[in-house]
Amino acid sequence: MSVDTLKKIKQMKMKKHVLFFLAMFSVVGSINAQVEKQKQLPSVGLGVGITTFSGDIGTGADISSFSRIRGGYNLTVEQRIGKYIGVSINGLYGKLADSERSKTRNLNFQSQIIQADLNLVIHFDNDLIFSRGSIFAPYIQGGFGFLMFDSYGDLKDKNGIAYNYWSDGTIRDSVEMPFGGGNIIQRDYKYETKLKDSTTNYPRQTFAIPVGGGLKLKVTDNIAVSIGGTYYITLTDWIDNVKIGSNDKYFYGNVSLHYQFGKPYDDSDPVYKKVDFAALEKMDTDGDGVKDDNDRCPGTPKGVKVDGKGCPEDADQDGVPDYRDKEPLTKKGALVDENGITLTDAMLGERQAKWDSLATERSQLFNENPSLAFLKDIESKTLESRKNSGNASSSVPSKYRSADKNNDGYISADEITQAIDSFFEGDSDFTAERLNELIDYFFEQ
Repeated sequence: MSVDTLKKIKQMKMKKHVLFFLAMFSVVGSINAQVEKQKQLPSVGLGVGITTFSGDIGTGADISSFSRIRGGYNLTVEQRIGKYIGVSINGLYGKLADSERSKTRNLNFQSQIIQADLNLVIHFDNDLIFSRGSIFAPYIQGGFGFLMFDSYGDLKDKNGIAYNYWSDGTIRDSVEMPFGGGNIIQRDYKYETKLKDSTTNYPRQTFAIPVGGGLKLKVTDNIAVSIGGTYYITLTDWIDNVKIGSNDKYFYGNVSLHYQFGKPYDDSDPVYKKVDFAALEKMDTDGDGVKDDNDRCPGTPKGVKVDGKGCPEDADQDGVPDYRDKEPLTKKGALVDENGITLTDAMLGERQAKWDSLATERSQLFNENPSLAFLKDIESKTLESRKNSGNASSSVPSKYRSADKNNDGYISADEITQAIDSFFEGDSDFTAERLNELIDYFFEQ
């Protein structure tokens, strides 16, 4: 068969392919679009906020609550899993501080902190409380984190003179004396002295338990603004350099801008609600234990043992599955018939004489007028003849097996046209010569 003949077949098939793929693209495109919509991609959020410390200092009546407020920046990466929950990694960079002024103690501290934590997030825009498409998306979260701190105190003024707190409320450059003295100085609020305990060399890192929540406002399909707060219960009492009561704690409130990667979730089309995508991913049409996505031999008869790729077991590797093999221990490389029985030279000669004249005639007719209808007609006659003779199955030679897509031991008309399509699309292991041989073999089956 010439390449021109193959091209005619290709052109004939193209018309059918166009109509077929136009129909299929509308269905597959719809399903694929929903898979993309359902596929959750991470979101990233950047924010700014304030911290408020709660520890063992800061109880003086004359100290403003603003003395314990500092700024911070946060980074959040969240992977949402389904409708209800998500997992987030949060980072916080900021400061903690507090001051105390009283007749008995005059303390202050400020610490640079780096906080990282892993959280489980529960979302309320889950189609149960709020619609998934709602612009309001409340959430709560909790998890476990790690905190690094390094506390310093403002103990000296800009000239390096230590602060002396007098009972009259002044700060002077000398200790308090009964009859006055010394010069009044002012705090410069520069935390220059690293704080240490005289007896305990405590670590400057600890674990923390974050608990919080917030509200996201969806500005666009991919952008949201959130207002949130997290209360951190640390596992140390040394952040303010004073250990008296319970462990130190702090609160971080923030406003963040979030970007959701990928296509937005869209449940507005009722068609999508009727599709069980989880079930599709688990589908095993032929019931052989291998999901359709991974099954290279779909349509395996029920009860037949298969390998990890879903293909029937073939212990002697003669191309005939064990469940149809009447000679299960064929020698390697032997040529077998449709029942897996080794073919002798005499058997081959008899078969060749029987089919040569008919195969040659059919091949010539096909070359003169190549068409899918002609192949279908030959296929129908061949299958009927095989059925009447009791040979309903056969074995395809190893060099043609890649064309036997359904692994049924017979090269069909559709499989011939698929092989031709693959050849012209450059996605085939067949050469033009082998393709001609395959077509000749089709007529000889």
